[in-house]
Amino acid sequence: MSTSTAPLHDAGPVTSAGPVTSAGPGTSVGPGAFRRVPVTVWIAGVFAALLVLASFAPSLLATADPRAINLAEPLAPPSLQHWFGTDQSGRDLYSRIVHGTGQSLLIGLGATGVGVGLAVVFGSWAALGGRWADAVIGRAIEVLFAFPILLLAMVFIAVYGPSVPTLVFAVGLGIAPGYARMVRAQVMSVHRSGYVQAARALGHHPARILGQHVLPNALRPLLAVLTLGIGQSIVWASGLAFLGFGVAPPAPEWGALLEAGRPYITAAWWLEIIPGLAVLATALTATSLGKYVESTLEGDR
Repeated sequence: MSTSTAPLHDAGPVTSAGPVTSAGPGTSVGPGAFRRVPVTVWIAGVFAALLVLASFAPSLLATADPRAINLAEPLAPPSLQHWFGTDQSGRDLYSRIVHGTGQSLLIGLGATGVGVGLAVVFGSWAALGGRWADAVIGRAIEVLFAFPILLLAMVFIAVYGPSVPTLVFAVGLGIAPGYARMVRAQVMSVHRSGYVQAARALGHHPARILGQHVLPNALRPLLAVLTLGIGQSIVWASGLAFLGFGVAPPAPEWGALLEAGRPYITAAWWLEIIPGLAVLATALTATSLGKYVESTLEGDR
């Protein structure tokens, strides 16, 4: 009497979680995939889309000319005609906020790019350049950490003058030390990993190992931090503009709007509150999307 068994390959590869099945080209993703996305992320995504639209096509959202002066309606409160009120020159505040979105996002994105770029260069150099490079760069980072971001940026702007490029580099220089420490730690961890040691044993060129293995794996966690840094940079840039170190009026950049409305904070609250809410909403949007990206990369979803 003989017994028969099914071929092992019919069941598919077996793991601790059960047989692994592959979805064919015609397999559709169920609605549960969309339900797993939190409502806050959907709201943040919609607001981010509006920010992008306002950056590239502000005339589609604005209701008036942001530079049109109307001396008959100075400091008019929010109404159906002027949703966010008017400023001291009678200009529509809503339209000015819409037209200032592109410049504000440019400052946030540019400052984050400068900060991360400097961090990648010096963090990688500290991790791979040997003991002396690590000691010198580490001490320089500690010196930069001793200065508050606002103070360091104010000194930079005081030397080179207020402008959009100066503001971008000032904020980027202020946030770079924190990113540099993260890059250094990640690069050192990946450089000691087994697959990098195996590539080195196989005789791969150091430049190839760095470009194909070390940097892609070390910088992957920075994707979420990069998103979070955009909102942080916008907040820092707006704070500098509020102190008089930002883009000069009558530019509709959000920080410049805050600085221009400061003398009227008791008579026209909307000149400070509404641009401040725009900065806050953008920072929260970037934070929400950044945390979702981070949790997705970590496999939490």
